[in-house]
Amino acid sequence: MNYWLMKSEPDEASILDLERAGTLPWTGVRNYQARNFMRDGMQLGDGVLFYHSSCPEPGIAGLAEVCSVAYPDATQFDVKSPYYDPKSKPEAPRWLHVDVRWHETTRLLSLKEMREAPELAGMQVLQRGNRLSITPVSPTEWRAVLKRLKA
Repeated sequence: MNYWLMKSEPDEASILDLERAGTLPWTGVRNYQARNFMRDGMQLGDGVLFYHSSCPEPGIAGLAEVCSVAYPDATQFDVKSPYYDPKSKPEAPRWLHVDVRWHETTRLLSLKEMREAPELAGMQVLQRGNRLSITPVSPTEWRAVLKRLKA
């Protein structure tokens, strides 16, 4: 089992949106490394830290799990979508996504609180210059986050 931190802007898809829907497609990823994590690394049942970004108080807002294998992101072909990619073709899609299933809405584990936790210092999301929307999380980091969320 692998673990991931997946960032979403709450005005696009929040943990509450996921809770209401049950399952959501993780569309709009337009970074090759993040796409490759979905394509090559994610497996059914992998744990997800659902992270709210680009908001007044960023941080982990809930838990989810990967519930599909990677498949073509339809938004790349939709000319009305902000994620439209004219260079991507249906016969050779550039962009993929997975579906995620809600597991739990938690208290917000803020970015500030994460930075103050020595056991989380190695998390990719906390590294200077990191802008990836999807990053791997080690089992040790996963357990440390869960412990802090339950505290």
